[in-house]
Amino acid sequence: MTMQDTLANALATLQNAEMRGRTETVIMPASKLIAAVLRVLQREGYIGEFEYIDDGRWGKFRVQLLGRINKVGVVKPRVSVSYRELTRLPESLKKYLASRDIGVLIISTSQGVMTHREAMEKRIGGVVIAYVY
Repeated sequence: MTMQDTLANALATLQNAEMRGRTETVIMPASKLIAAVLRVLQREGYIGEFEYIDDGRWGKFRVQLLGRINKVGVVKPRVSVSYRELTRLPESLKKYLASRDIGVLIISTSQGVMTHREAMEKRIGGVVIAYVY
């Protein structure tokens, strides 16, 4: 079995576990990008603690769920945005958020993975990789 998009798989696992009312879930395989996205979700209060488990193969994350995720997923195709575009979010990206102040876009920038609000504060652009609300 080959896995095309490990981030999409990880976020789908989170979404499914939330919908079933689970208190924790296991995401595998692990990657640095998934860890960075989980850190953003944790900082924004969507998930609780998470830990990396080295299973001798690819590794996995055990994630504590708080029941706060309504929808989470990847943005495909990936969209590059400049700082100017972030200040007035284009229609193509607005569809990923529930409303103006609800939810965040997760952006991979030259200074790491962060929310679209953090990117605006730092006045940098990047590639939109995921969303959550």
